[in-house]
Amino acid sequence: MASKDAAQTHRRDRTHYLYIAVIIAVLAGIAVGFLAPDLGKALKPLGTGFVNLIKMMISPVIFCTIVLGVGGVRKAAKVGKVGGLALVYFMVMSVVALIIGLLVGNVLHPGEGLHITDSLRGQGAQQAGEGAESTTDFLLGIIPHTLVSSLTEGQVLQTLLVALLAGFALQAMGDKGAPILRGIEHLQRLVFKMLAMVMWAAPVGAFGAIAAVVGATGVQALKGLAVIMLGFYTTCLLFVFLVLGPVLWMFARVNIFSLLRYLGREFLLILSTSSSEAALPRLIAKMEHLGVSKPVVGITVPTGYSFNLDGTMIYLTMASLFIASALGDPLSIAEQVGLLLFMMVASKGAAGVSGAGLATLAGGLQSHRPELLDGVGLIVGIDRFMSEARALTNFAGNAVATVLIGAWTKELDRDQMKQVFAGDSPFNERSFVDEGHGGSPEEKTEKTPATTAS
Repeated sequence: MASKDAAQTHRRDRTHYLYIAVIIAVLAGIAVGFLAPDLGKALKPLGTGFVNLIKMMISPVIFCTIVLGVGGVRKAAKVGKVGGLALVYFMVMSVVALIIGLLVGNVLHPGEGLHITDSLRGQGAQQAGEGAESTTDFLLGIIPHTLVSSLTEGQVLQTLLVALLAGFALQAMGDKGAPILRGIEHLQRLVFKMLAMVMWAAPVGAFGAIAAVVGATGVQALKGLAVIMLGFYTTCLLFVFLVLGPVLWMFARVNIFSLLRYLGREFLLILSTSSSEAALPRLIAKMEHLGVSKPVVGITVPTGYSFNLDGTMIYLTMASLFIASALGDPLSIAEQVGLLLFMMVASKGAAGVSGAGLATLAGGLQSHRPELLDGVGLIVGIDRFMSEARALTNFAGNAVATVLIGAWTKELDRDQMKQVFAGDSPFNERSFVDEGHGGSPEEKTEKTPATTAS
């Protein structure tokens, strides 16, 4: 038995080399981008290909997780309680993020002294066209064309809807649904195993993504726009450690530093790809391993990726103030509030995709202050670097939200969480699936069809 555990530990330790390779690849990509910009830009397909591989796995992961979580719960009211709590929390945090962005933006006055060039005009209109979507279109877009198209088109909210319907249907079937739940449980293991295999391409993807953005941006663009970049990064750090940290400790008695350290590999993955979606499947697996129950993880994480975009809220706030100042047409407080409330609604569904925040920014300006649309061209050059902080903040916000909702609904196994943080229960990097951990105190005593099968 001891030799078996030692062999498993040895295999698990091999993944450390993977993330060391990612760090080396990021540094190499930066070097290539600076020394050979054209080569760096030509390497962009490597990064795009890796992110697409991860996104390919997102819908199956979400579907399996939610169906197992909802279908294995006896009481449907628990699912509704989790969803309601999550949505209320998401809206409150979005407003807090907007307020912090407004405070910092009005103190720093980013953008003063910059002048827009003719070459930058028109880029804003292009971004607005790409991001234009009405509230009706957004709501109708949640409904997939067919039952299985959500799994093939990669739409997170569509997958969430279909998975919830399937989970409630299996819940209503009772014992007759147990064989289907067992089948989906095996499918989940297959999907996570595939994901673990795909992760070995991370160094190649990180190298291509970083080389491309450095090659395309260069040093000059960074120098001229350093104020808003530093201000934005500082604001994101303040939000994570002065808002999310105290809230997490106050309501769940969980240390923010322990949680962020546990998710260190995911932050590295986001940093190298500039998309929080790249880490979504791993966040689901790691939150379950931490001790949060399947229903809470399955509902909170996918919903949070569309409705809990704290980093995007801060970005929209500061970018709007930056553009207005750069064009010599500052926004009044009333105009700031109205514009940003509109953007808060318009940003839902961005789902952490690189560039989605820029499109939302352009769309909001076009509808409220079209004379500021040309200023979006000033942001285009550094948007990718701001996207890093945006994605990292969104990810941290969703991790904190999952733990909080788990604590509030008493679906958090604190003994398991203590073991994980202490290093006594390492995450299974080879399969992403815990064979022995039941998820929540209720699930352990209830013995639902899904847990009985395992």
